[in-house]
Amino acid sequence: MESLHGLTKGTDLEQMTKTMAQAEANGTMMYYALACLAREQGLEDVAKTLIESGNQEAVHAGFYATLSGKYPKDFWALLETIKKAEYAGEAQVKEMADKVRAAGFTAAADQMEIFAKQEGHHGEVIDELFKKYNPVKTDTSGQKVYVCPICGYEYVGDINSEPDDWTCPLCGQPKSVFKAKE
Repeated sequence: MESLHGLTKGTDLEQMTKTMAQAEANGTMMYYALACLAREQGLEDVAKTLIESGNQEAVHAGFYATLSGKYPKDFWALLETIKKAEYAGEAQVKEMADKVRAAGFTAAADQMEIFAKQEGHHGEVIDELFKKYNPVKTDTSGQKVYVCPICGYEYVGDINSEPDDWTCPLCGQPKSVFKAKE
């Protein structure tokens, strides 16, 4: 199978595929929000249909992101960072839920506590993938490595070769915040 990774990168189609990826990601969020609202109104069949559309939008977003090369082709290093973020996310979302509960929004806090547990579970699932596939770690010796101070994502190579609008694939921070790893 021919790889789709980065097919439009550096072409006249790159900006279009980046825009499409973002539009589809926004569509995912919109459909899920609408499904939540439909559930609140007792319209479970509407919610189910909207979630199905949201799932399809998510697939579309991933496709366009792949075409534009948004994420590295060697995805294991990114998954390692995501795993750490998911484990950390469990505590962060729980902390947010506590604040939401203290503000008197019990139902929202209850839902957020479920989300917190799901974040930790995502980390566990990624751990299992590493155990199952045991990917070889990328040898970065002799290469420049830049680290995102927000999420810990490591960029291997010359980050200055990326366009000015390049952002961290995990948390969206601009390349200007990355620091060279010592």
